Amino acid sequence: MKMITLGSTGITVPQNAFGALPIQRDSKEVAVGLLRRAYEGGMRFFDTARIYSDSEEKVGEAFSGMREKVYIATKTKAVTPEEFRKDLEISLHNLRTDYIDIYQFHCANQVFAPGDGTGMYECMLEAKAAGKIRHIGITAHKLQVALDAAESGLYETVQFPFSYLASEKEIALVEKCREHNVGFIAMKGLAGGLINRSDAAMAYMQQYDNVLPIWGIQREQELTEWLSYFDETPSMTDEIKAYIGKEQIELSGSFCRGCGYCMPCPAGITINQCARMSLMLRRAPSARWLSDYWQNEMKKIEGCINCRACTKKCPYELDTPELLKKNYEDYQKVLKGEVSVN
Repeated sequence: MKMITLGSTGITVPQNAFGALPIQRDSKEVAVGLLRRAYEGGMRFFDTARIYSDSEEKVGEAFSGMREKVYIATKTKAVTPEEFRKDLEISLHNLRTDYIDIYQFHCANQVFAPGDGTGMYECMLEAKAAGKIRHIGITAHKLQVALDAAESGLYETVQFPFSYLASEKEIALVEKCREHNVGFIAMKGLAGGLINRSDAAMAYMQQYDNVLPIWGIQREQELTEWLSYFDETPSMTDEIKAYIGKEQIELSGSFCRGCGYCMPCPAGITINQCARMSLMLRRAPSARWLSDYWQNEMKKIEGCINCRACTKKCPYELDTPELLKKNYEDYQKVLKGEVSVN
């Protein structure tokens, strides 16, 4: 397993890290068990966030009494200094620690900087001077924000979606981070669930010596798969390269990543699933997606009021109403047997 150093932070860990968003859906007992087993299996970097309901609390309980043995990154969606300071104190309490290794502005729409009038970057400096955080990071879903952050000289890490479906522009971001000695943390390494071969996902990441993927883990089976790669790390074979090439052709263009930042929908549509239903039907067992529950959820698309609030909030600037319409039309064809799926 390759070791990755996150830019100027000096943090060096195996290229196989734990994304703790999904554990908010687990019981505390299950989540803590997964986190501890991840550590025992070789993982050393754990990423969570203040808005992931009780994820921080679970991480805190898992590593209580062994804090110095792991690196913990968390995030704040605060946009005012008051919110920032409140979030930070809650995170420290939840994580049962007096410091956070990397504190990140979460899904930032701008690159906070000293003197910009918001006071937000000054809060980071204040927290760092007080020893409450060790490194300043930022996460983004908009490419230009991530590029600006990498070039600013203000951030030690940038977290951005990155997988084998990455475009040349996203690969250029990785190289930009390398040039500026900024650590690159890769979220959505499985493209929000669209990638279903973990060995191919890992082999792709292995090509980069400055990328740290944080795999979203919720189940024991998933963790077992990722931990197995410590013993035998997948490499880019001709077979995997060919497979990825086919995947890139199939999944090229505009598609919903399922991030959910468009939610909630005024019409009650589960946008982050319904807007990519066509792909899920073909890439996951179809019985689940054709259940009465999902038929009812898809039917809600008929009630779309075209307010375009989802389009305004989409970090990928997708035409979400149009995606919903196309997915609904395809779904109806599947139900009628006009189109077959796996």
